[in-house]
This record gives sequence, structure tokens and C-alpha cells, in this order.
Amino acid sequence: MSEPPVISVMLIVPDADAAVTWYRAALGATELWNLGGVAGLRIGGAPFFLHEANPGNPAETSPGQVTNVRVEVFTDDPDGFVARAVAAGAVPGSPVVDHQLPWGTHRQGGFTDPFGHRWSVGDRSPLR
Repeated sequence: MSEPPVISVMLIVPDADAAVTWYRAALGATELWNLGGVAGLRIGGAPFFLHEANPGNPAETSPGQVTNVRVEVFTDDPDGFVARAVAAGAVPGSPVVDHQLPWGTHRQGGFTDPFGHRWSVGDRSPLR
């Protein structure tokens, strides 16, 4: 039996080494591998990847040019996750507040990381 697909994101960053350092310190990411300019990380069980910007490849341009993606994180402590990121230099986004949704209360807020990527952080209620 084959394993189900896994969805992940690759974030384009101006400096992969600096980004690896920040994501590890600020978000508690663990490093899976690092090829120098391209790295695999994981937060909890969710893998994600970093790729240093490559101006010669339009698929690998700066994050300032990508505006239609938001990284979603589901955690037991959205307040703490956002606070940790902001303390490490992320720009606060929407405050972490309760939202009333069809499945009940969902606590969510967000931030923009130092590399220009928007993150939305919420409790695990949408996954149930």
C-alpha cells in the first residue's frame, strides 16, 4: 500500500542560512537537511522547505513578489507560538482572538516573518 501524499511549502528567502537560524530559534523548527541555499525543516510533523532567492529563475524570486500565499500552522498554543515569533523579530499581524465558526470557537492570529512570509497560527479545531 502506498503512502498518502504530503503537502508542504517551499519558502523563497534572501539568505537561506539566516532563515534556517531564525525558523529554528523563533518557531522551534528542526532541520531535516541543508544543502547550502536549500534546506528542509519541520515544525511538529509538518515539513517545509527553504530556497535561497535565485533572480535567474522566476519560480525562485523574492518573497516580496509573492503575495497570494499564507502559511498556516495549527498548534495547541497559538498565543505562545505567535508571541515567540514576534519576540524573535516577526511583525505582528492579526492578534490572536477567538472566531466563532460552524465547528465552534477557533482561536487564530498571525505574523509576518523577517523574510516577508505571512503566517496564520490557530488552534487545531479546523482539523477535527
